[in-house]
Amino acid sequence: MNVKIGANPVHWHTISREQTIQTLKSNVDIGLSDDEVKRRREIAGPNQLATPPGKPWWKEIKEELTEPMILLLILVAVVYGFLGELRDAITIIVIIIAVLAIEMGNESRAKGAIKALSKFTAIRTPVIRDASFQECLPSELVPGDIVVLRPGERIPADLRLLESISLQVDESSLTGESVPVLKDAKAVLSEESDLGGRRNLAYSGTLVTAGKGIGVVIHTGMTTELGKIVGLVQEAREPRTPLQLHMKELTRWMVWIALGFSALVAIVGWIQGAGWRETILTGLTLAFATIPEELPILIAMVLGLGAYRLSRQKAIVRRLRTAELLGNITVVATDKTGTLTENRMHINRWVLDGQPYEKEEWKRSDWTDRAIQVGCLANDGFISEKQKGKSVFEGDPTDTAFLLAAEDLGYDVETIRKQYLVKNQFPFDDVTRRITVSVVHEHKQLTLTKGAHEQLLDICKTMVWNNEMVPLSSELHYKIMENAEILAEEGYRVIGLAFKETSPDALMKTREQAESDLVFLGLAALYDPPRADVAAAVETLKQAGVRVMMVTGDHAVTAAAIAAKVGLESSHVLLGRDIETMSDVELGERLRNVSICARTTPEHKLRIVRALQQQGEVVAVTGDGVNDGPALKEAAVGIAMGKSGTDVAKESADMVLADDHFATVSAAIKEGRKLFANLHKAVRYYLAAKVALISSTLIAAAAGLSLPFAPIQIIIMELFMDLGAATSFTAERQEADGMRRSPRSQASRFMDRAMVLGIFSGGFSLGLAVLAAYLWALSIGADTVSAQSVAFAAWMIGHLILALIMRSEREPLFKLGLFSNRIMLLWISSAIVFLVAAVYVPYLSELLHLTSLRYTDWVVVLICSLIAPAWIEIGKWIRW
Repeated sequence: MNVKIGANPVHWHTISREQTIQTLKSNVDIGLSDDEVKRRREIAGPNQLATPPGKPWWKEIKEELTEPMILLLILVAVVYGFLGELRDAITIIVIIIAVLAIEMGNESRAKGAIKALSKFTAIRTPVIRDASFQECLPSELVPGDIVVLRPGERIPADLRLLESISLQVDESSLTGESVPVLKDAKAVLSEESDLGGRRNLAYSGTLVTAGKGIGVVIHTGMTTELGKIVGLVQEAREPRTPLQLHMKELTRWMVWIALGFSALVAIVGWIQGAGWRETILTGLTLAFATIPEELPILIAMVLGLGAYRLSRQKAIVRRLRTAELLGNITVVATDKTGTLTENRMHINRWVLDGQPYEKEEWKRSDWTDRAIQVGCLANDGFISEKQKGKSVFEGDPTDTAFLLAAEDLGYDVETIRKQYLVKNQFPFDDVTRRITVSVVHEHKQLTLTKGAHEQLLDICKTMVWNNEMVPLSSELHYKIMENAEILAEEGYRVIGLAFKETSPDALMKTREQAESDLVFLGLAALYDPPRADVAAAVETLKQAGVRVMMVTGDHAVTAAAIAAKVGLESSHVLLGRDIETMSDVELGERLRNVSICARTTPEHKLRIVRALQQQGEVVAVTGDGVNDGPALKEAAVGIAMGKSGTDVAKESADMVLADDHFATVSAAIKEGRKLFANLHKAVRYYLAAKVALISSTLIAAAAGLSLPFAPIQIIIMELFMDLGAATSFTAERQEADGMRRSPRSQASRFMDRAMVLGIFSGGFSLGLAVLAAYLWALSIGADTVSAQSVAFAAWMIGHLILALIMRSEREPLFKLGLFSNRIMLLWISSAIVFLVAAVYVPYLSELLHLTSLRYTDWVVVLICSLIAPAWIEIGKWIRW
């Protein structure tokens, strides 16, 4: 009877090895035949991760072209072309192309995460087929294949283990567990066992760090745990940013105003006797000037400059929207291993000779030297290379921690190992949970043992206490266990050390012989420490009103201990198994008072992010592992570690920390807040210029006067003045209390009351300045070109003064410093040079329909440009 591959509902960790082989119709010694492999591959498909179907480039362009704003701009360009105004039509087409390029560029990373997840398939996998040892590509594996596992190799599919000899697997990238998991092929577990606790299974994409084993393939491709993560990454929605929503509303509002205004001016002109061609050109020109067609470009430019500044802070922004969202973040949900911690085991404490030692208190003695001997010799780690006089150790993290500790304390690992001849070794296994080695040195035989302290105490009869070897009484046994429990509660992994001395010819052929009559030496406390700058970063975020949560696959005790050290509330821990029993509403309520979520799976993390966002939180997720991919993409801002992060994490993230420092997150949020505040100022100024144009033009039309600007002048002003000035606002320094305010509410409107008042007060002031200068020129008998030249100059100078005044809503210019924004000074200088050239260089003045200005013209221009907006600055002085 054929087994139905790929659709079996069996919980593989709950059945025995024999049942697994029987269910999959395989054989551990023979494996599958080539014919059976082909048959099963036809059913299950290749062992590959699915990639989302690509979208043709022309469809992407079509989608962008159907946006209302783009359609309106195309219509304006077509009408200009129909009327023979090709220069204006081309200008609008260039703007359309620029907007399309920016939008399509932001879509280019959609396929990155899936490609990164698929990279592991380049290796070859040892398998047993047709009763022979073979190697095949991982993509060729099928359910029922017998796979051989070796140290240093990635597991190519989900396996039910059949044999395990000291097999340890690093699952940190999948589960968040910082310590490699000791696997047990014999185990039969309950159905409730979580992902990290299924020690009889090995997962695709995880890494064998020690030992060896054999497993049978149970899941391939998208049915593996890794494949499920790929599915979650594909399904994760990319939320719209608050600014995008606000800008959509603002643009719609501005379009209707622009259409109504341009139609009104055209109608007024037609009533007053203007020709139909002039009327249409005037209306379209004003529509071009007042429709916020530069707004998408402005936002992209401002966010792009912000992204550049973030990169200088070691925060590489992969999406422009990220630069804006950083200022909105209310919750940072961070992984523990590799993000808050170094993802490297260290020995920080020892308990030897009955005495506790901090690393800094280490003193050389017979017993401390013996502890180093145990740590270095009962050890499968090795030196891979030397860098700047320091050894680089490889192997199991526990073993490398002992080697690193020895070197840090002044011992030479290579020298110690050369002094001793290994006589026999008994490797770490899942029953004894210890490693024992017998070595010979100077006519003495030493037996050295390192492993789980509980089991080690049970086989020791004596111990070192107060510089003597004394019987291991129940009282001393209790004291040791008490010390171990205290260390475990603080987040340490506790390892016991033991030894014995015998004659060189003593028999040590069996583990029982080697481990009899051991002397308990003490304890070593291993710790994956927090990064040095994490606590300060957490405190900075707290002051900024940003809540920090730890979401990890590690154990609750370890998570709580790390949380306490970095300044997080550690009294309440929410476990992954509890999350599974909660509804989305219940989870959201529970998360209000929780700072630690432990033993979580990728699905749990995704639910946590979604629950927080449903409560209105703007969530940033930090992480470095495969398991972080879905949550990184779902979050408003996904932040990956650049050095230690997996490709999956980096490709799924919106921002990558080049230095792996959690502190860079707070620096990035600070930069994000400054960026948003400056963007707020830039948009306020940009829209104030629109109001100025509308008010000055509408009043002139209503009064029966010719418009104060020629169409080409309006185009130049829009493309040069408004956009250039608005961009210079990004160089403004952050206000002093920028990181002491609460984050902006997601419900708050970008166009709040203060901003609307600022837009209209600034806009009307500039409009009045232009009208005053224009009317003065007409009153002294100037022709239309001369009067428009005066109005154009007043418009340009007024822009410069208004920009300086609008650098802050509260602080007066003397407090800010006239020269504190060099970018704006550069723009002001460029604008003045351009204005002088426009009115005095013959070819340019003819092109722009301008004429030379007299001295008295300049005096009037300066007076009008200074007096009209002066009341705004005077008001700030009074309030200050």
